[in-house]
Amino acid sequence: MEKPYRVLIQDSGEQFACDGQESLLRAMEALGRRGIPVGCRGGGCGVCKVRVTDGAYHTRKMSRACLSAAEEEAGVVLACRVFADSDLSLSVVGKMSRVLQTGHG
Repeated sequence: MEKPYRVLIQDSGEQFACDGQESLLRAMEALGRRGIPVGCRGGGCGVCKVRVTDGAYHTRKMSRACLSAAEEEAGVVLACRVFADSDLSLSVVGKMSRVLQTGHG
């Protein structure tokens, strides 16, 4: 197992560990928050959009139907298809923001 990286959700101040072998979405689910939108978990629905604001990561294939090249260049990615290569900071986008910004779920 790789060394776990720390991921900061800027909107809520929460942090969680992600070992680089699991997607950000799977690691977020470990927070135990009810209501975190997970969608298809395969990069095709766009429900789990986040914006990575700091840190290194790699991605697996994401559908252009739900994520444009311009969004990806701006750091917007699908949490189900992103893997940390360092500590990360992110902000939530779209449906994900309803749960993590308000603290409900």
